[in-house]
Amino acid sequence: MKKESILLAVVALIVGLLGGYLIFSISNAGNNQQGSAAIPVGSGSPTDYTQRIAQAEKIVAQDPKNLNAWISLGNDYFDTEQSQKSINAYSKALEIDPNNPNVLTDQGVMYRKMGWYDKALENFEKANKIDPKHIQSLFNTGIVYAVDLKDHVKARPYWKKVIEIEPNGATANQIKSMMQGAQ
Repeated sequence: MKKESILLAVVALIVGLLGGYLIFSISNAGNNQQGSAAIPVGSGSPTDYTQRIAQAEKIVAQDPKNLNAWISLGNDYFDTEQSQKSINAYSKALEIDPNNPNVLTDQGVMYRKMGWYDKALENFEKANKIDPKHIQSLFNTGIVYAVDLKDHVKARPYWKKVIEIEPNGATANQIKSMMQGAQ
């Protein structure tokens, strides 16, 4: 009986050690894949943005083909209302990956913010050609037409497509309310 207890304790110890090792290895696998060039994601305080922007600028200076760093830089400029810098960073990302509908859409939003509605619409249209169900590009196309160009007729087909794609989504609900207000 005593041998069985000892054997059971040894097996439990080995299983516990192996289990702990596997859990530790799996949880660190994602961190190792990001590598040292990963940009930390912060809570969005001014200090976080300043640090992340500085780090991303350093990375792209050393590795100008680092797509993720350019996108991160564009996003942080976007979030800190630095429209022209955001547009420039997204342009660099699009040189590397010209068919990224999310980057095209984010850059389009910055073009819109600058009052460059034609460029914004070009980006949204290109994003929508790449991904015909890209909700944000469709939504933003409608916004430019309805809000900026005061052309609700041109906005409707884009917004109706969003509602068809995702009838009960938050964006569709927002569009439904905006369309009712425009009638």
